Amino acid sequence: MTGTPAPYTTRTVVEEQDRAACFQVRKDVFVGEQNVPEEIEYDVYDADAVHVIAIAADGSALGTGRLLHGPAAAAKTGGDLTVGSLGRLAVTKEARGLGVGVALVRAIEDAARELGLAAVDLHAQTHALGFYERLGYVAYGPDFPDAGIAHRAMRRAL
Repeated sequence: MTGTPAPYTTRTVVEEQDRAACFQVRKDVFVGEQNVPEEIEYDVYDADAVHVIAIAADGSALGTGRLLHGPAAAAKTGGDLTVGSLGRLAVTKEARGLGVGVALVRAIEDAARELGLAAVDLHAQTHALGFYERLGYVAYGPDFPDAGIAHRAMRRAL
């Protein structure tokens, strides 16, 4: 398959159309599939977060994620302003298994590097620990509930 174009690309969100597509993916995955209450899915951090999106060749959104940094990330990273917080990573049902999640995590890490961050933290749903471990993240601390789903904190130095 060498030389064939990727079935999708990732990019940092700048346009409102991409932002709306990110929010729709999150609604489909978290609210629709995982029954997260819609009123807690979107928060004040969305306004200043770096959002990334994966887009198929036909223009449809396949996945999204966001990076919190600075004071917005501090509550999730133990107050360390050199650590960003990866969150709201979601891939549509149809795109799972295509490497979209990996591409989004790497795009978020690239954005963190551009901001001069030293590491990225995340709160992984416990069923996804292996996914993040394969990408170099290390779990720490006990499991905790978030939106009724078991999570665990993880970190990767950049």
